[in-house]
Amino acid sequence: MTISPELEAELSARPAPVPLSERNPVGPESTGDGAFARQRNWFNTRFGPGPFDAPVEPGRYFILGSLGCGWARRQHIILRLLGLSEAVPFYFLNGRDADGWLIVKHGNDIKERFGFSHLNDFYRLTDPAFQGRGTSPTVIDSRTGRVVSNNYHLLPHDWETAWAPFHALGAPDLYPEPLRPAINLLNQQLFDDVNNGTYKVIFAGNQAAARAAFDIFYARLADYDFRLASRRYLFGPQLTDSDIRLFQTLSSFERSYRPALASRFGEAETRPIADFPNLWGYARDLFQQGLADEIEQYFLGLRPGPSGAYAGGGFVPEGYVLRPAAESLADWLAPHDRAGLTGSVLSSGPGAGGSAERWTLR
Repeated sequence: MTISPELEAELSARPAPVPLSERNPVGPESTGDGAFARQRNWFNTRFGPGPFDAPVEPGRYFILGSLGCGWARRQHIILRLLGLSEAVPFYFLNGRDADGWLIVKHGNDIKERFGFSHLNDFYRLTDPAFQGRGTSPTVIDSRTGRVVSNNYHLLPHDWETAWAPFHALGAPDLYPEPLRPAINLLNQQLFDDVNNGTYKVIFAGNQAAARAAFDIFYARLADYDFRLASRRYLFGPQLTDSDIRLFQTLSSFERSYRPALASRFGEAETRPIADFPNLWGYARDLFQQGLADEIEQYFLGLRPGPSGAYAGGGFVPEGYVLRPAAESLADWLAPHDRAGLTGSVLSSGPGAGGSAERWTLR
């Protein structure tokens, strides 16, 4: 998938960015002490053969998402790596107005088929009792117009397992069965401390809550930097689902999250990923293996569209000056010298030397 002039024109015409303080239009997503508490996913149907599952049928479903959103970019990467991009097409969302995410008109017939212009239209069709905000990504059944799932936590596992009969020849096994319990445990940590960790800082209701999330986020980066000193990937020699989840945040950190964190804690204290040499080499390794294709690089602000312009800066505060995109891209393409690493699947983190299984309490 590439950016066409028509698509770029529609993407560049998105509504003015909503200020950070106003991005939760249905009320604050916070705990009583000011910490950020993310809205739960409303639709959670799984793919599979069961009586309550959505049947696996290539061409029946499509995804609505913004590649500026890490949760959606994760699905885009996994579908591409597994060869499922045509089986489950990805259509763009572009900015939000008072009724939530807007659907990009170019490249699809959604408006003609369903008469909808907003993601929330599909939510209300599926469940008239829906309250909250529709989220990116969302999987839609094209036969009915109903939402299947907006559970970005579990969708990757369905692409990796239930959709396995339709994977491309030679596609990687991102969720190998022997490692699934360990991957599940690590993914929970990744979400709480890293993927969602940046949002816990940005949307914290007070500086104490922001500081707690900030310190945990950087402690986790140091933890993974140690883990990756002797391992090419989080689980040693094999690329897994967990690597895609970590890359989701690392790839957008410098040109989106870090400026927002620095607005709270200052440039000097908000360390770049390059301060963690193993983690930064690992991120470049994944980038150079194709985990950010041309259109994803456009949304990451690393490559221009056909007009020569770049996508917006996500959480970058007004007035903050980013490094030139060409310099940032050159950094991503610098040698990483990690191809010879293998390393043990075992580590001190979840799934191995730490918690080796989910606790079941009676």
